[in-house]
Amino acid sequence: MPSFDVVSELDWHEVTNAVDQANREITTRYDFKGVKAHYEIKDKKSVVMEAEAEPQLRQMSDILNQKLVGRGIDLKSLEKEDVVKGNMRASQAVKMKEGLETDEAKKIVKMIKDSKAKVQAQIQGDQLRVTGKKRDDLQQVMALLRGADLAQPVQFTNFRD
Repeated sequence: MPSFDVVSELDWHEVTNAVDQANREITTRYDFKGVKAHYEIKDKKSVVMEAEAEPQLRQMSDILNQKLVGRGIDLKSLEKEDVVKGNMRASQAVKMKEGLETDEAKKIVKMIKDSKAKVQAQIQGDQLRVTGKKRDDLQQVMALLRGADLAQPVQFTNFRD
């Protein structure tokens, strides 16, 4: 039976490139001259922005978003945490969401069942396996998910006939 997996993954190489580009842009921007500000990737789970003041963090956030979009990373996979102030510094962590959360996976399964497509969807950890008898049914489900407004970006992997 044909099947495919619905996953939510990040290309960490592209995230690293976007962070490097953002760091380079900060060093060349006039409004950041003489300011100690930088981005740092922590444990392949989050990007930490550090600056001297909160308004600079907002500018850094805009720069990071611009670079991530330019590298093909969907901004739905970002989750900004609260700003931490202290010791003449301000920092903010931006978590990168990977893997389908259980609530989101259940929502996708319900959406697939409501579409009356002749496929079965089952949750397998942080991904979703969709199986059906015909390839056309699977492609119909892919089109449905691409057009849906989901809380996380999804990719389709492991398409088998």
